[in-house]
Amino acid sequence: MTNQNGNIIKQREQEVVVVMVPFPAQGHLNQLLQLSRLVLSYNIPIHYVGSAVHNRQAQVRVHGWDPLDVSSNNNNIHFHDFEIPPYPCPPPNPNAACKFPSHIIPCCEASKHLRHPLATLLNTLSATARRVVVIHDSLMASVIQDVCLIPNAESYTFHSVSAFTLYLYIWERMGNPTLNEASGLIPKDVPSLEGCFTSEFLDSIASEYDHMKFNSGNVYNTSRVIESAYMDLLEKATVAETFNHWALGPFNPVTLPNKGGSNGRHFCLEWLDKQEKNSVLYVSFGTTTAMSDEQIKELAVGLKQSNQKFIWVLRDADRGDVFNGEVRRAELPKAYEDSVKDKGLVVRDWAPQLEILAHCSTGGFMSHCGWNSCMESITMGVPIVAWPMHSDQPRNTLLITHLLKLGLVMADWARRDEIVTSNVIENAVKRLMASKEGDEIRKKAVELGGNVRRSMDEGGVSRMEFDSFIAHITR
Repeated sequence: MTNQNGNIIKQREQEVVVVMVPFPAQGHLNQLLQLSRLVLSYNIPIHYVGSAVHNRQAQVRVHGWDPLDVSSNNNNIHFHDFEIPPYPCPPPNPNAACKFPSHIIPCCEASKHLRHPLATLLNTLSATARRVVVIHDSLMASVIQDVCLIPNAESYTFHSVSAFTLYLYIWERMGNPTLNEASGLIPKDVPSLEGCFTSEFLDSIASEYDHMKFNSGNVYNTSRVIESAYMDLLEKATVAETFNHWALGPFNPVTLPNKGGSNGRHFCLEWLDKQEKNSVLYVSFGTTTAMSDEQIKELAVGLKQSNQKFIWVLRDADRGDVFNGEVRRAELPKAYEDSVKDKGLVVRDWAPQLEILAHCSTGGFMSHCGWNSCMESITMGVPIVAWPMHSDQPRNTLLITHLLKLGLVMADWARRDEIVTSNVIENAVKRLMASKEGDEIRKKAVELGGNVRRSMDEGGVSRMEFDSFIAHITR
């Protein structure tokens, strides 16, 4: 990317450094590393802060680009591996009543100890930079509270959820006011937050928001092409505040390098090369979902009965340390993989989600509707079969299926305690992959995906929003 403001801005940019402070869970680590790539393209050095384990996790799992490839002598991503206290890494509990990954909370609590080494880094950087800009996950506000003590430093909160989901939270705190000017923007049946989080995590969220009083602005991994109405509502709701809102997404690459041949490519991409256009359903539920054995078997049968081609990423939820600890290997029905070998592919390890979604053979995505997955799917023009599990996912499902009409609902949130049967799964897959209804949804997804990708071009709405943000932090 180049900036339209010429050499004067470029000189200023060299005097500014950006420090990224992610929350230590995969979807959050990934989004701020992807944002780092975009900011770096404006020749602004990046300092990415975390424990050694989480920095390694972010780099190993990134797809669509290599953090080391964008390095140069003058401008690159500096990873700071800070020590945090040892923490327990219990295995995920697939049979828990609440599906929120409470097993990662010890890791998150340990990461709060990044505050003091981060403060030391910020003070060191402030001695040589004209301005130090901190972009921190909303769940890490307490870690960056010393920013207010540094005269030439300022902080911006990154919200890892959709603008729609964040506005719903604000709207509910305001007492659910009637929005005459925004009729239809807030559906009647908004899913409650019951079952989305544990009480322990809700308390943690509340304590983090207490530390946002010195915030200079909010940034989002979304695009006004997707959520302009909800970005407008957020701006109106905070009109008395002194900060701005920037929709800087999509963070993920919108075009991927064409890697022909098998050298270095994941085996599932080789398999996709042999399939027809839009014929494959990609099935993945992110890094924080632990399904029960019974539910996995129903899903296996449902996919087989649908007679549709699929790639199923079947892996357990992450532990707090993804490199240590025994990983549960889910059992499938006897001889299952052999029985579906002409139709389906089961991937037991990490898979290149962005490349899979970008592949022309992929025609649908069965997803938990984590926001990272939603944005990648929207960008690549792939419709979604939504199966929310916890956190912001039920409300993202509402946005994707009801408001944007880019998918259909697999599992009703109100019946989340019930096993989703193989027949329900079979019917949902057929609706998306083998019906006129699915074809219409796919056309809409392809159209929006194209618009989002073009918004990142010179003069596009997302590109101009990013230029505006860079001009602000380098003012």
